[in-house]
Amino acid sequence: QVQLVESGGGLVQPGGSLSLSCAASGRIINIAIMGWFREAPGKQRELVAVVYKDGSAKYGDSVKGRFTSSRDDAKNTVYLQMNNLGPEDTAVYYCHSQIRSDFGGAWVTHWGQGTQVTVSS
Repeated sequence: QVQLVESGGGLVQPGGSLSLSCAASGRIINIAIMGWFREAPGKQRELVAVVYKDGSAKYGDSVKGRFTSSRDDAKNTVYLQMNNLGPEDTAVYYCHSQIRSDFGGAWVTHWGQGTQVTVSS
């Protein structure tokens, strides 16, 4: 069984910065992508960032230039550095990953439990 555990959410003032991390644990043979989505009240879940196995990353339009995501495969961990935060960034942030748990098995998408980020003065 695989678990994704996020940490680092909280309250930050507009213009501030916050870092999130997400560690995958359990039966892991290989990890394809790791990344982040977010869901604000009354809105659909949207892509924040996805980091590919080669380390390259893709970002949602609303966070480009402000957020940076990276991964450490030795620790099965993905990180999200968020800068110049605004109230529009307030949401629950979910870690996600595509993981293979058996040799030759299927890739399965896993989600973390979510961590709240609130941007407010």
